[in-house]
Amino acid sequence: MSGRRASTRLSQALICLVVLSVWQWGYDFHTSLPWLVPDLLDPYFVSKPSEIFDNFLVLSCIKSKTGALNGWANGDFSKCMARNQNNLWFATAITVKNTLFGFAAGVSNGFVLGLILGRSDRLSAIFQPFITAVNSIPRIALAPIIVLAFGIGDTSKVVTSWIVVVFLVFFNTFEGARSIDEGFVNAARLLGATEWQITRTVVIPSTMAWVFACLTPAVSFALIGVIVGEFIGAERGIGRLIIESEARGEASGMMVAVVVLMLVGVILSAMIWRLQAYLLRWQRPNVVE
Repeated sequence: MSGRRASTRLSQALICLVVLSVWQWGYDFHTSLPWLVPDLLDPYFVSKPSEIFDNFLVLSCIKSKTGALNGWANGDFSKCMARNQNNLWFATAITVKNTLFGFAAGVSNGFVLGLILGRSDRLSAIFQPFITAVNSIPRIALAPIIVLAFGIGDTSKVVTSWIVVVFLVFFNTFEGARSIDEGFVNAARLLGATEWQITRTVVIPSTMAWVFACLTPAVSFALIGVIVGEFIGAERGIGRLIIESEARGEASGMMVAVVVLMLVGVILSAMIWRLQAYLLRWQRPNVVE
């Protein structure tokens, strides 16, 4: 098994190496092999890995625009951080914070609403047309209205993230609550369990697999919601960095932000997988090597 895992990691490393090599040097052959090298590899559009890394050092205040490294002892790093209020570190922290707030609010609200309506046929019948109507609205289309209502501060980003996540979690929880084997519920009632005890010991554990199935895409959608809100109007954040780089025509700056967002998404997804593995450790693992 360890040999297979090592082979998988080696294959993944080779794929990354090939992609980065083509990205870095592929467009150099565009003139001689235009049929093989697409225009999309033009550094004007996607920059180059070396330029992206260099711009990362500048945006993160590790290096100055003149190419000199910013030292800790002489205070150059702290001066750069103070001078650039939306530096890469601060922008990433703001975007991640708003993402986590929106994600937590959306998951908790969606889970509670899904449980309530999933276990009540009466409430489900009453609210079903309203939920369907609201769910049919593309959530991203509401982002300008949310920014208009809550301003360009962090609140509008959290609300945009929340509204993207809440319905995803709600529908998964709702279906999970509806699919519970009623035999377990009747057995619990026969043993004298109250409705709260049934919910705590039967309904919630049975719906956890449904909820966790949507948490990985939900955290990605939460990040998307925050970025869209920052595109429309923001004082700070990764989305603001992308808009500023686009206005200056700096592909490397935009790609730095995109790579950072990718890393943030991977880390958040890994945290969800870890939590899922712990809470659902009683299930048979399904790991792809």
